Amino acid sequence: MARPLRIQYAGAFYHITSRGNERRPIFSSIQDREKMFSIFSEGVIRYGLSIHTYCLMENHYHLLLETKEANLSQAMHFINGGYTSYYNRIYHRSGHLFQGRYRAILVEKDQYASTLSRYIHLNPVRAGLCKRPEGYCWSSYLGYLDPKKRPSWLETSLVLGYFSSRKGEARWRFKQFVTEGIRGEIPDPIEGVVSGIVLGTGEFIDWLKKDIIGKMRVGRDLPAVRQLRPRPSVEEIKRRVELSIGKGHRWLRDISIYLCQHYAGETLKRIGEVYGGMGESAVSQAIRRLVCRMERDKKLKGEVLKIEMELRELSTV
Repeated sequence: MARPLRIQYAGAFYHITSRGNERRPIFSSIQDREKMFSIFSEGVIRYGLSIHTYCLMENHYHLLLETKEANLSQAMHFINGGYTSYYNRIYHRSGHLFQGRYRAILVEKDQYASTLSRYIHLNPVRAGLCKRPEGYCWSSYLGYLDPKKRPSWLETSLVLGYFSSRKGEARWRFKQFVTEGIRGEIPDPIEGVVSGIVLGTGEFIDWLKKDIIGKMRVGRDLPAVRQLRPRPSVEEIKRRVELSIGKGHRWLRDISIYLCQHYAGETLKRIGEVYGGMGESAVSQAIRRLVCRMERDKKLKGEVLKIEMELRELSTV
């Protein structure tokens, strides 16, 4: 199974989840949780992290964190590796403590920071550990409500700043915002994750594709890379096919439609709109017709393969 893609850059914002191996407990005492807090504190200093929200459950933990440098992997190796060494030493055990690699969802900060903070703070409520989040002492929620209970390494100003510029009012509004999540059904922000690794608007994802993902050098053919790499548009594919085989080619339209389905990532409806308002059924028929023809016509198949190679290079630069 392919390892998850890690998108790292200065200023990246993540929702981190790390679970115990086979969902076993990773925190067995107050001392364990306090040790994790001390590791968080050292990680903030050593790696320039900003931890905006946390919640330690029995067999997993959540973090909202920001990296000033492109160093998430190093920081998480320090956090999980350091805690595993401590836990194995204290409980006279060996081997993995955490279940594989942590999950890191890259987040559009301004769009989702507050909703993810609420989602994380309500985790103990959803698990039935308390009726209200202020009844759980192993999350950052109390630090949001009372500055005296905020660990020095916890950054609350970003999330609270979305509610008001006045600190007291911001804390009150944030509390009301979280309480709304107890009273009624609220959307699960994690359901909006794209490719298992990104949570953001279309504009944010487009920016990632162009300025971050498109410049990465990845040796493995990861599904996430295939989905987030910049793709040629339907119009671009149509233009390239015309340049390659000429506008008068008998199979021009069908080749273009076939390649659009494979490389543009567009729906049949959208492809049909570009090619003279064709219906989805007509688009499907054109694709099947070309596939059957290529099985008999080796020259045609070679022409299509040549254009495919060009499109693959375009999608991996």
